[in-house]
Amino acid sequence: MVLATLMALIFSGIVETLRRYRIPRGLSALVVLLLIGASLGGLLHLVWTPAHQWIESAPRVLRTIEHKTRPAQSIVRRIDALARRASALGAAGDPPGADAPPALASSVSAMDLVESTSGVVAAILMGAALTLLLLAAGPPTLARMTAPVATDGRALQVLRVIDAIRVEVGRYYGTLVVINLLFGTATALLMWSLSMPNPMLWGALAAVLNFIPYLGCATTFVIVTVVAFVSFDAISRTLLVGASFLLLAAIEGHIIEPVFLGRRLDLNPIVVLVALWVGAWVWGIAGMVIALPFLVATKVAASRSQNGAAVVRFLSPPRGRPPRTWPSRFSARRW
Repeated sequence: MVLATLMALIFSGIVETLRRYRIPRGLSALVVLLLIGASLGGLLHLVWTPAHQWIESAPRVLRTIEHKTRPAQSIVRRIDALARRASALGAAGDPPGADAPPALASSVSAMDLVESTSGVVAAILMGAALTLLLLAAGPPTLARMTAPVATDGRALQVLRVIDAIRVEVGRYYGTLVVINLLFGTATALLMWSLSMPNPMLWGALAAVLNFIPYLGCATTFVIVTVVAFVSFDAISRTLLVGASFLLLAAIEGHIIEPVFLGRRLDLNPIVVLVALWVGAWVWGIAGMVIALPFLVATKVAASRSQNGAAVVRFLSPPRGRPPRTWPSRFSARRW
């Protein structure tokens, strides 16, 4: 339900634009969902084979990492041996045989896999159906839903806030989708120029994870660095891959996004990280996905409210401007 609401907010602008050309909302919503499904299906088909190969080669990758990190492992083993000796001295009075019992091996049957897959497919279908209904309903349905529970003025204000959230969130994520697609394409080209295996996979991964602020880019950096460490013999090439991706991410985060997204919906990084942590704690990956849209919608709603100035200041990043009392104080001292 939450994902359907988010999708409806993002793509409602396209449906309303097509509505101005006398195309019915239901038909526009169906076309939009079909295009989204076709795009996701094509992307999944493109990266499925290399992703499956990397998953199957995980034991070999771990052995390669272990072989290349043996000098560091020897130091860690010495520290671990010292820690075990210290713990043995502290636990000298414990009775023998007090070790924890070994964990039982768990097996996943084919029926469990089918049941979990069917649940995911059913959730996706229900979310797509609800998204279609929300996009086809449009603002008139919101007006009918808010009219019985509010006065005329209050219902009008609620409709204005909802419309502002719809426009701003749709514009924000529409621009972000384009930026992330370009970022993923640039990442794929960069990995290809550095002779990384499966560059399309890392480009798609960078584009998808870049929707999660801060953590997504850091996760992609760790993954491509580990892949470069496993794939290349020279440590200089691994450092080159990591440094090149960091440079590309810095250009995207500090130049491209501020230019095209502007400062209007900027959020405080501390608030974003706390929201991501709380969302992951409450709802896992789904909570991390909806944390940023929730903050954006909250800031837009507060900016449209008469008493929302404090909320806007709380959610906005610090600008680094000095207090207003400083210039007068300095000018009084003729500095």
